[in-house]
Amino acid sequence: MKQKQPRTNEQIAAIYERQFSSVWRLCRLLMKNDADAEDAAQDVFLRLIDACPALESEAHERAWLLRVAANRCKSLLRLKWRRREDIDELPLAAAEPPDTGAVRQAVEHLPPHYKAPVYLYYYEDYSGEEIAQLLRLPASTVRSRLRRARLLLQKQLGDDFLEE
Repeated sequence: MKQKQPRTNEQIAAIYERQFSSVWRLCRLLMKNDADAEDAAQDVFLRLIDACPALESEAHERAWLLRVAANRCKSLLRLKWRRREDIDELPLAAAEPPDTGAVRQAVEHLPPHYKAPVYLYYYEDYSGEEIAQLLRLPASTVRSRLRRARLLLQKQLGDDFLEE
């Protein structure tokens, strides 16, 4: 088991500054509203403080935080009180982040198991292999989900959708 690596307040603040936007965007995509995304992102950083993992680099730090964020959002979405609400019908608490548009909205309407791979691949520039490690899925599953997500996006967006 890896040694715990306690961090100072300054080190935690630096990690927060570097990684918060990536963690928040993934949480926002999965949770579908700003308030829940903010709560989930804060939980991720509290887990960083509690767990004190030994992180070798900024890339490892980012990967660890995004994995914890995806798992935390999945846990929150499984709660009974969440299943009783239809999240899509709730108004957003705040304005949309600047990255709005037809593609982003289409990604938000993908089934949950397609959102995280699409986000990590297109928004965070992770490879299929890296996504497989982050989500603890076989690489072939990640590739299949990306392919199926692209097909769904193409159906939703029509001829305007151009895969890069």
